[in-house]
Amino acid sequence: MAEGLVARLGRRCFRRRWWVLAIWLLAVGGGVLSVGPVFHGLAGGGGPSSLESVQANQMLADAGRKGATVTAVVDGIDPTAAAVHDAVLAAAADIGPMSGVAKVTTPYDPDLPPARAAAQVARDHRAVLVNVELAKLDKVTRHDVAAAVSARLHQLGGTLAGAQVRVGGGAALSQQANDAVQRDLSRAEELSLPITLVILVFVFGGLIAAGLPVLAAVVSAASVMTVLLLFAQFTDLDNNAVTVVSLLALGLSIDYGLLLVGRYREELGGGHEPDVAIARAWATAGRTILFSALTVAAAMSGLLLFGITGLSALGAAGVSIALVAMLVSLTLTAALIGLARRRIKPSRRAARRIARYGDAAEVGFFARLARIVQRRPLITVLATGAALIGAGAPLLSTGMHLDDVNSLPRSMEAVAVAHDLADRFNVATAPAVVVVARTDAASLDSWAARWTGTAGVSRVAPAEQVGPGLAVVDIDVAGDPESATARALVDKVRADRPAGQSWVTGDAATLNDLLGLLEARLPWAAGVTVLAMVVLLFAMTGSLVVPVKAVVMNAISLGATFGVMSAVFGHGFLARQLGLITVAGLNPFVVVIVFAFAFGLSMDYEVFLLNRIKEYVDRGLETDHAVRRGLQNSGRIITSAALLMVVVFAAFGMAKTGTIQQVGLGLAVAVAVDATIVRCVLVPATMTLLGRFNWWAPVSLGRLHQRFALRETRPGEVAGGTPAAEPAEPAEPRPEPVLS
Repeated sequence: MAEGLVARLGRRCFRRRWWVLAIWLLAVGGGVLSVGPVFHGLAGGGGPSSLESVQANQMLADAGRKGATVTAVVDGIDPTAAAVHDAVLAAAADIGPMSGVAKVTTPYDPDLPPARAAAQVARDHRAVLVNVELAKLDKVTRHDVAAAVSARLHQLGGTLAGAQVRVGGGAALSQQANDAVQRDLSRAEELSLPITLVILVFVFGGLIAAGLPVLAAVVSAASVMTVLLLFAQFTDLDNNAVTVVSLLALGLSIDYGLLLVGRYREELGGGHEPDVAIARAWATAGRTILFSALTVAAAMSGLLLFGITGLSALGAAGVSIALVAMLVSLTLTAALIGLARRRIKPSRRAARRIARYGDAAEVGFFARLARIVQRRPLITVLATGAALIGAGAPLLSTGMHLDDVNSLPRSMEAVAVAHDLADRFNVATAPAVVVVARTDAASLDSWAARWTGTAGVSRVAPAEQVGPGLAVVDIDVAGDPESATARALVDKVRADRPAGQSWVTGDAATLNDLLGLLEARLPWAAGVTVLAMVVLLFAMTGSLVVPVKAVVMNAISLGATFGVMSAVFGHGFLARQLGLITVAGLNPFVVVIVFAFAFGLSMDYEVFLLNRIKEYVDRGLETDHAVRRGLQNSGRIITSAALLMVVVFAAFGMAKTGTIQQVGLGLAVAVAVDATIVRCVLVPATMTLLGRFNWWAPVSLGRLHQRFALRETRPGEVAGGTPAAEPAEPAEPRPEPVLS
């Protein structure tokens, strides 16, 4: 029977390797050139315009109240000293005429009201503030202007003996956070890739074979920047998008390269020539990767339904990256194998097993593990399920918390400024509640007075007129501006609004609105994801039971993952020892992102295992035998791939920014739990319990699968994947060394 599409692709890329290498080299060049523009254009996350808090923020931005600012804390000085007075005014005089600067305010301005001047002097009388308001600028220009202003403000430290100048504010904080993310990503890649290469050398027993998945990962990570730059032309990208897309590109490419190279070496060990081995490997492992990439893309597609710009951009980019990783693996890996050719040695382990027992022998560590699990399948399912559900218990007592300055390290200069403002100048890092109303400031002040003395309210700021007939007032709460007290205050304020048209925003209001939106659309997004998973797994296996079982097990595994994240980031368990930032809750965007990515990656390993099991079922083996043989032949690859994924994700978990830490740790835990407990224990147990029912599907769906299913035939096989001769299994197979 003729080779299938994937097998032909592998063989052609193997033969035309120089053309393939040239194409991907151009892609890498484009990606490298895209890095700067991508990070230069990162924006903060927003929300749909239908949300009240988003509408209010847009009105304030249009009115000019929320223009970008640069704030300097000039510390370690005597505010009354003439030298300080002269140096600060000289800096203001230099900054004021700069292009892009709208206003400079210092405590020494002659026209500044005494109360406002006093507010710019620290309570300990050892520091003063210099506030620079920028004009409305595009992102690139704002970055350049903010950098120039910051440089001039820092010069104050050299003109005043003993003075320390720290620069922060919205514009500086945004840029410093973007720079920190870029450093975190670079550090994670620099740390994870060498460790990955070392592990692969042990897995493959050679540097050449080990280097192929790493090269594919580098190409994917570089090429992904071009995709992100393309999306940046149509929508805003934030730090989360760059982080998780880089994670996905690295993780998937390493997984896919490992699977392909491992199967190719296995085919070489069976005595096949390189061009035949590549076709046989791509017909099986390549088909697995095709379905795996589609399942990951399906998981990402659920993000498109939330209606939030950042999540939609991330979903679209995630779908693209899954497909890019698949293309890199199926084409570049084949070309690299063709380039290395004879330097990639056959798998001695596979050769020994085939020579002694045949291609499908039930020997080795994973076959023995499956046999142990199959002896007590019900007890195994109940005990494992209870442990995973118990691990998810901390999630029940964890709240949600959006990113703020507390999600960034205090060592960051702009973060230190934000804490200075709160601790020494009585300026909240962010107001919990902001009320915007179509009225005058005096009327809004009169209405806002009722909230003075309310439980939890620390300050009601004087109302400010920000435009004709448009006033605004800030209401601060003691402690966390996103606490339960602050969120309850939002509900009270919205129930007792000022007269006329008004909007309520602020950190607590934004969190309330976003959580309401996520909760409303999560069932639709999850439904699309689950439906796509079921359809794809049915297309691969022809079973309706196996996909449903996989979805249920993934849900339990994800519950355990979120429980661990909640224990660490919500309750502080081991956070200090691990050097992680806790903010008494999980970022709701991170929860959605980890759900989508972890669900897709879990299905990734499910596809790896099921495809191998299905190979043996199609050869006529009973399910129990197929499970043992499938786990033995894929277990080593799955655990090795998972270890590599954990290394990559853990490297991201060592980042300095809280959001990247949450994503990195969450995905590392998800992969570790899924590839060990779920794939190696829970799957064999449940498949043993279900027996032949694993492969059940309604007759009509069965006919549909027979007609339209994607099948690949290896050279030496007939239709259906049946080999010319199936080697007999020995009655008592000799045990092999663990992980052999």
